[in-house]
Amino acid sequence: MRLFFSVGEPSGDLHTARLIRELRVLDPNCEVSGLGGPQMQAAGCQLHFRLTDLAVMGVFAVLPMLGRFLSVLWQVGRWLDADRPDAVVLVDFPGFNWWVARMAKRRGIEVIYLLPPQMWAWASWRVHKMRRLVDWTLCALPFEHRWYQERGVPATLIGHPFFDEVSERQLDQAFLAEQAAHPGPGPVVAILPGSRRQEVTVNFPVQLAVMRLLHERIPGVRFLVANYRAPQREHCQRVFAEQGGDLPVEFHVGRTSEILESSRVCLMVSGSVSLEVLARRRPAVVLYGVGWANWIIGRLLIRCRFISLPNLLADRPLMPEFVLRTPTPEAIEDMAGLLTDWLTNPTHYRTKAAELEALAVQITRPGATKEAARWLHARLGEAKQSPVAATARQPTATDLGATDATSARNSVGDTHPAVPRRAA
Repeated sequence: MRLFFSVGEPSGDLHTARLIRELRVLDPNCEVSGLGGPQMQAAGCQLHFRLTDLAVMGVFAVLPMLGRFLSVLWQVGRWLDADRPDAVVLVDFPGFNWWVARMAKRRGIEVIYLLPPQMWAWASWRVHKMRRLVDWTLCALPFEHRWYQERGVPATLIGHPFFDEVSERQLDQAFLAEQAAHPGPGPVVAILPGSRRQEVTVNFPVQLAVMRLLHERIPGVRFLVANYRAPQREHCQRVFAEQGGDLPVEFHVGRTSEILESSRVCLMVSGSVSLEVLARRRPAVVLYGVGWANWIIGRLLIRCRFISLPNLLADRPLMPEFVLRTPTPEAIEDMAGLLTDWLTNPTHYRTKAAELEALAVQITRPGATKEAARWLHARLGEAKQSPVAATARQPTATDLGATDATSARNSVGDTHPAVPRRAA
């Protein structure tokens, strides 16, 4: 089995690396190449280009990098011809991946979209591209699965791989013990500035302003900042020093899970990490800063009520959201007020924690990565090994949404009936 991945987001790099390892359990001779990040490379992917280094959001953030994107795209056709994959697997990053899909289609290569674009949230008219350019979609969320099926896109619900990582991640016990033994008497607030450079630049100064208000109001409060990469930590430390570094703040790289586990509440930039915040049952305030131009574009295109996945899953503001064009004093006060209330009012804290628990019990089930690997192997690997298997793996009525069976399968942990299951 030969697969070509195109992955542009740091979170997608992590998910795909785990998927590659699961695929090699099923097919030790599986050959994997493509575009992605360091995690995929460490898992054995032949990486043609580190696409995750170009991860940005917003039209105006993309424009300065357009030349680099075009340069990579120009080479994609050559890489596909050289690697001769059985399928191209796209992971999120739609602006770039639509072009990869076109190049694969021209060569008669099957295209599978894992963690597809959030068309249900914005620019839903793009679904025609999905029908035209993608052969199958592997969905992470129940409502997303239903949305694609209702619009004629072949789709399978596998669950969200983020929950696999949360359930299997080994926490650094020494770090946890160090935080537990800290002499500071106050609570810990987790600060998550985002995984993209652009997000950190825009949002960390706002988070810092909220931290100052909390420090004034809550005796002994401490802040642990979870940076995704070392350059982002250096940027946050520089901003902190420039604005007068007189708060009890620690900056860490690669300690997001431990920081959440050590914290009482969280102030986070919206992203897929919100699923881990949910899985760890941490009350959180969600922040996302956007420029005026992107805000106007968003107003025209976005068609959903919330920006964070837990709120979309709950269909209500379980985690209060602040989408800011400019960081007004009123918004900073409101964010600080919510966090202060949770940290000082035990009844309100327990109520919020119980709401998170109720949703987490329904949603945070592991198994998505194994399910995606089994699905790909059943569709591609077994078909190569046996003509009988190739005939056996045809789309079923449930896959295509022709019955109501899938609608009843609202749990992320459910597996798809069309994928052969190994004996227990």
